[in-house]
Amino acid sequence: MTPQQRKERSAYERERRRLHRLHRYEYAARERGFQLVGGIDEVGRGPLAGPVVAACVVAREPLMIHGLNDSKKVRPEMRDSIAHQVRELAAGWAIGVATVAEIDRLNIYWASVLAMERAIAALPCESPEYLFTDAVRITSYTGPQEPLIKGDALCAVISAASIVAKVYRDALMQELDREDPRYGFATHKGYATPQHIEALRVHGPCVHHRAGFTRVKDAQLDFF
Repeated sequence: MTPQQRKERSAYERERRRLHRLHRYEYAARERGFQLVGGIDEVGRGPLAGPVVAACVVAREPLMIHGLNDSKKVRPEMRDSIAHQVRELAAGWAIGVATVAEIDRLNIYWASVLAMERAIAALPCESPEYLFTDAVRITSYTGPQEPLIKGDALCAVISAASIVAKVYRDALMQELDREDPRYGFATHKGYATPQHIEALRVHGPCVHHRAGFTRVKDAQLDFF
């Protein structure tokens, strides 16, 4: 075996062990008799603009996908490929969205829960027998669930959901950028970057901004 082959073999083994660790919660659930294991996560709590998006992913088998991880730890160029593999391999997956108007009416926490409820309701397969969430308890979900703090970095099905949701929301923000290119939504996805704050100062908020968020309120006052 050449040095390059040994290096590649070592990298392969490290990734295989990492993926097995990432599945430890699913393995435990399946040992208890649960076959359809689900994970749910949301993206978009922090931005000043755009909807909050949740994804629910249900799997019968381990999702041994190279690079699967918390979406924040995955390079943008890898997310599309991983999301595609998740959608292909999962027993079912679905998206739920809560709009800017719902965020302003409910607050961002409850809008996030609403997006998760919609993702579960939209599943094309039966609901998961056991559901892992990223530190949130969904009271409307009647099956067994396990909230995990920082679950998107600890549990494979939550990681998968985070990537599917991230890819979907990023595409939505790119569409909003085409509708209104003044703010640079395609670049910062609605987060409070210096570019976005400057655009708010110059143009004021638009209909895609979350009116209840402090920086948007301040920009509205300063603009007028």
